[in-house]
Amino acid sequence: MSAIPQIRIPATYMRGGTSKGVFFRLEDLPEAARVPGVTRDRLLQRVIGSPDPYGKQTDGMGGATSSTSKCVILSPSRQPGHDVDYLYGQIAIDSDFVDWSGNCGNLSTAAGAFALQAGYVDPARVPADGVCVVRIWQANIRKTILAHVPVSNGQVQETGDFELDGVTFPAAEIVLEFLDPADEGEGEGAMFPTGNLVDALDVPGVGTLPATMITAGIPTVFVNAADLGYSGTELQPAINGDEAALAKLEAIRVAGALRMGLIQTPEEALTRQHTPKVAFVAPAADYVSSSGKTVGAADIDLNVRAMSMGKLHHAMMGTASVAIATAAAVPGTLVNLAAGGGPRDAVRFGHPSGTLAVGASVTQVDGQWTVTRAVMSRSARILMEGWVRVPGDSF
Repeated sequence: MSAIPQIRIPATYMRGGTSKGVFFRLEDLPEAARVPGVTRDRLLQRVIGSPDPYGKQTDGMGGATSSTSKCVILSPSRQPGHDVDYLYGQIAIDSDFVDWSGNCGNLSTAAGAFALQAGYVDPARVPADGVCVVRIWQANIRKTILAHVPVSNGQVQETGDFELDGVTFPAAEIVLEFLDPADEGEGEGAMFPTGNLVDALDVPGVGTLPATMITAGIPTVFVNAADLGYSGTELQPAINGDEAALAKLEAIRVAGALRMGLIQTPEEALTRQHTPKVAFVAPAADYVSSSGKTVGAADIDLNVRAMSMGKLHHAMMGTASVAIATAAAVPGTLVNLAAGGGPRDAVRFGHPSGTLAVGASVTQVDGQWTVTRAVMSRSARILMEGWVRVPGDSF
């Protein structure tokens, strides 16, 4: 048997928000992987350690959760008025699949910091001390994100006292602005693909559920926790250990994807695992977060729990947070009603790890709702940098 040597590729392992991923500069990838296709997918899968029938990703950089099974490719932007092109791949853990259909809002934070670290931002725009606005082109969904990255002594400031529930240690705050985050290209409508704020969603094997379906941030299907027999205060063990619950929530996701026009047949859902998301909402109520901290009903506007890649997320995806903020700002959606109804431009919601404040600016023109921007705060930090190694015959 001939020995195939490993190759090494420059890479950076970063935390962004409540996610982690392996970051690459496009120019550092093997030439065949610099373009979309099977070669790129195979390389990133091997880096992460997928597909792994054991579900552990032991032989790779992945952390065996949807929040840690991610890769990012960045390059100097080809889009006028932008600094960096940011491409995100969600790597399936135990199946042979890489989903390029959406963005990761959490890693968008790290993309802004990485762009500065990589020298993709014009040095003339980088202050010695202050905040640098990094103009990100999100290539998956073709949208603009502005990352307000703190700078100290001309370098990205990573340490600080900003606390983010779901992340153990404090860090420097990075404010993200998602501009025009609704994906008008999905489905037949604009921000609400069905044209309705609330639909009666027929879910085979489950029944008919009220649902708000929206494409802001990431395509998301919102349902009421009570309609599923939940309180909205559930933590991961209550859902992820219940195969019947997971099957029900996946059925809702598939039905929502069909109704939103994201897929044409139920079978296509297997090739689009990252989107849409499913989230269930409930009015504010006291609960104890996964860290043991008590979250009081008086401190939040509503509770939200969201599914990611078939499991209940340990906190909240950044893109789903955009969807929450946008839906909450539109009177009459399930999210808005759970938050108490009426006009609002910001909400603080409870999630399994704690709370998060998000805001959105929406307008209604000719009967159609649209969102102009959504804002949230996150943090990011380089965990390791150097080279990642993969067997030379793995892609």
